[in-house]
Amino acid sequence: MKCEEMLAVLNEYVDGELDPSICEFFDEHMKDCNPCQIVVDNIRQTIQLFNAGEPIEMPVACQQRLRDTLRGRWKKAPPSTDH
Repeated sequence: MKCEEMLAVLNEYVDGELDPSICEFFDEHMKDCNPCQIVVDNIRQTIQLFNAGEPIEMPVACQQRLRDTLRGRWKKAPPSTDH
């Protein structure tokens, strides 16, 4: 398995939803590929931090700035051609 192939199924692997036969190739690749090990470890740590975190209320002024920015960008966006 190449890094590109691994990255294509990374989410399923981390979520434990990857076909077991593919997991074997994934695990073999991970044994010898430090960059891929780092990517998987970072994703797992991010998920753990997210799950352990408490929601933080966004200040009203920040909410308004975010809304204004998104509305401005939405108005500038070209119309969608998908129907």
